[in-house]
Amino acid sequence: MPNPADLILSASGKGPVFTAVGDVYRLLATGEQTAGAYALLETRVLPGGGPPPHLHRREEESFYVLAGEISFFLTDHKITAKPGAFVQMPRNTPHAFKNEGATEARMLIIVTPAGFEDFISEFGTPADSFDVTPQPPSEAEIAKLLAIAPKYGIEMLPPK
Repeated sequence: MPNPADLILSASGKGPVFTAVGDVYRLLATGEQTAGAYALLETRVLPGGGPPPHLHRREEESFYVLAGEISFFLTDHKITAKPGAFVQMPRNTPHAFKNEGATEARMLIIVTPAGFEDFISEFGTPADSFDVTPQPPSEAEIAKLLAIAPKYGIEMLPPK
């Protein structure tokens, strides 16, 4: 039986919250809690939101759509994911996602191994609530993204 001290319990509505490039992220489980095995984040993607094209050199990235609709762009393919869809990106896979719909979308993001949550914590702007309305990305935020991403094995790619 596992030691109760080793269990992770993220109470409903709890966890550090950050805004980044127009989206909102809540850290539900971090590498510190999982011995580096994985990190789990919840994200809100407003209409028109989503990160620019990029790839991860260090981790697999998986998405489970909770609400709304997200378009995933992989090299020459577009996948439209609705609630209940699961999409997994192997490392080194160029990709982006975008909410092309008219309503907010929500997803769980799992990264294996952990580390991406440290990027979000360093790059993102702390927020008091998961319900915050994020600001569109500014030139300063994009410059910060381009400067910090390589430290975490994230390669930003030119828009298509």
